Formats: sequence, C-alpha cells, structure tokens
Amino acid sequence: MPANPNDPTALAGGGEAGLPEALRSPTKDVKRSWVTSIVAINIGINIVFFAPINVLLGLQATAIDAGSKEAILSLVTACGASVALVANPLFGALSDRTVSKMGRRSPWILAGAILGAASLLMLSGATTVGLMLLGWCGLQAGANAAYSAVTATIPDRVPERRRGGIGGLAAMGQTVGILMGAVVGFVITGNIAVGYIICAAALLVSVIPYLLRSDDPQLPREFRPDFNLLDFAKGFWINPMTHRDFGWAWLTRFMMNTGNQMTIVYLLFFLTDVVKYPDPAGGVLILTGIYAVMVIISAVILGPISDRSGKRKIFVIVSSIVVACSALIIAVSQNFTGAIIGAGVLGLGFGAYLAVDFALLTQVLPSAKSRGKDMGVINVANSLPQVIAPALAFFAVTVLGGYTALFIVAAVIGIFGALLVRNIRSVP
Repeated sequence: MPANPNDPTALAGGGEAGLPEALRSPTKDVKRSWVTSIVAINIGINIVFFAPINVLLGLQATAIDAGSKEAILSLVTACGASVALVANPLFGALSDRTVSKMGRRSPWILAGAILGAASLLMLSGATTVGLMLLGWCGLQAGANAAYSAVTATIPDRVPERRRGGIGGLAAMGQTVGILMGAVVGFVITGNIAVGYIICAAALLVSVIPYLLRSDDPQLPREFRPDFNLLDFAKGFWINPMTHRDFGWAWLTRFMMNTGNQMTIVYLLFFLTDVVKYPDPAGGVLILTGIYAVMVIISAVILGPISDRSGKRKIFVIVSSIVVACSALIIAVSQNFTGAIIGAGVLGLGFGAYLAVDFALLTQVLPSAKSRGKDMGVINVANSLPQVIAPALAFFAVTVLGGYTALFIVAAVIGIFGALLVRNIRSVP
C-alpha cells in the first residue's frame, strides 16, 4: 500500500518503501555531467547577482541622478533583498509540490532563468528609478526561484556520503560567478546596457546543460499533498524545539554569515581611512581575488575529505574559528600586508565552511517532501545577514570604537557560532 503523502511520519526520513524516487533518500552516485551542470548554474546565478551589485547598479543610479545615487542604490538593493528573503523559501516550497514531466525542480529553474533574463533586459534600458526598482526586484525573484530549485536538487539526488564534495564544487561555482561578475563590470567600460545583456546571456546559457538532461525525478500526482493556504503559510515556520538540529544549524549559519559580512562590508572604507592605501578600489580587487582563490582551493579539497572521514561538525567548527581568526588578524595588523594575510585566511576558512556546512545542513532537513522549502529557509540565513551586518558594522565603527571594534565583534560572533555547532546531535 503506498505511503500517504499527507502523513508527515511517512515522509520524515524512515519507512521509504512505496515512496516515489523524488521522495526517497538518494543512494546512487550522480554523474560528472550532472555535477558540472549544477556548477554552471551556480556560476550563472552569481554573475547576475554580483555584476549589478558591484558595478552596474551604481553606474545606473549615477546616470539617473548623480546627486541622489546613494539613496537610489540603497532603495533598490534593499527592496531586492526583501524580495530575495521571501522568494527563496516560497519558490522552494512551490517546487516541492510541482507535478510535471520535467520533474519538480527543472520547471522552476527554467522559469526563474527566463524571468531573470527578462528583468535584466528591462534593467538594460531603465532610465527611471521605478523601472530600475522593478527590474532588480524581478531579477531577485527569478534568480532566487532558480537558485532555490537547484539547491534542492543536491539533497534530492546526492547521497549523504558525497555531499561535502558536491557542496565544495557548488561553492567553487558561486565564487567563480562572483569573480566573473567583477570581470563583467570591468570590461564594459561604462556601457551599462551591454553589461546587463551579458548577464542575461550568461544566466540563460548556464541553465541549458541541466535542462537538457531532463532527468529530475517526477512527483506522482497522488503524492502531492492537498493544498490549504493556511497550512502552506504555516509550513514556513520550522519549530526549532521540534527540529532542534535544523534550528541549531540555521542559527550557526546565520551567525557565521553575519560575522563574515561584517568583516568585508566596510573593507573599502578600511583601506581608505585606516590603511591609507593609495588605490582602495584596486586594493579591494586584490583582496577579493586572494579570498576567492583560497575559497575555491579549500572548498574543493576539504569537502571530499569530510566525505571520506564521515565527519561534519569538526570541520565546520574549525573552519568557523579560522574565519574568526581572519578578522582578528586584520584588527591587530591594520596594514595592507595584514589585510592580505587576513583575506587569505578568511578564504581558507570560508571555503571549507561553505562545502562542509552545506553537507551538514542537507542531513538535518525535517522532511524529504519539503526539501526545496527547507533549503529556502536555510538560504534566509545567507540573505538576512546582508541586511543586518551593515547596521551592526555601522554601530561598531561609530559607537564601539572604530574598525578594531568592528573586526573584534565579527570574530566574537563567528566564534560563538562555531561553539554552538556542538549542539547538533544527529550528525557526527
């Protein structure tokens, strides 16, 4: 007799006999071509996030009204961040319920890429704040729809024993996308429209290898839970008392990202006002490059080592402490050499963290039937610090005593986050 899709106990990790492939725990290794397609999507999505954030939106705000460029940029990015916070778990939840011949995730990857590309084309011709705002929010909705779906494919398809390695490759894709976004901003030489068109093309091309495979497991219609709007909305609250490991994992990731964001948010101002570096923008590019290289190296190496050892928590704890130490290095040295060392240490720790903590998170998800929604809730722990960290950084610099206080507070937050990882019981 098939399991009842409306009975949570039937889908909560045990008793998988009779369940469709989409709701079972994966046991078969994925192919290299599938992994490559996941990396490609991560590259494309991060290009379209970071080329605008780093360069294009600022240039566009200046072109619209140079005297109000800071206010325009703040308004647009804040509204976009608000859309991202809602879109990621929402589209993840919708993909969990999707009944399609393409599977649960592919339709949302396709739809998200199309909406994101259309929004980028709107941005390419935007000459008013309203169009700029609409285009950026549309991009956040589309790109986060695709991102929530592609993130859920990993616990859908990858056995637990391999998730550290796959998480490391996904982190590599994210970092390469960030660097390529910086390259797009550099090569356009002020031509905003061309920059947005390049981003739109990159996003569409990045999803093609995955979509051509068309092998997402399908959710049979009889296994889709009955829809009730109130229950659907309530589903986004995951009680940390009921799902303690998920709650601790969410909190530690939130703290880690907050500390990391605090370390980098005022980096340009730190180089200008404290280090007195003659080319602050160039200095940021150098430090970002060092950081990115170390992220890629540590993520790709330490993710598989975690898989082979069967351990997750020790890697997450140690990498979190390494990240905290990077902030302390910058706080103590306060020169460009110290900043270079700090950037390298930060990348080393954060790359390992991204790979192994991702694997840990996929092992504490409450239910197979809601992997997309649950990973979307986890992604809030990535997005929310981008809103909170600048306010904390401002408070540290202006009230607590300057940049030394800023980096020390960031380190303390990271260390507390590392210590709390010990409270996760179900993962070694």
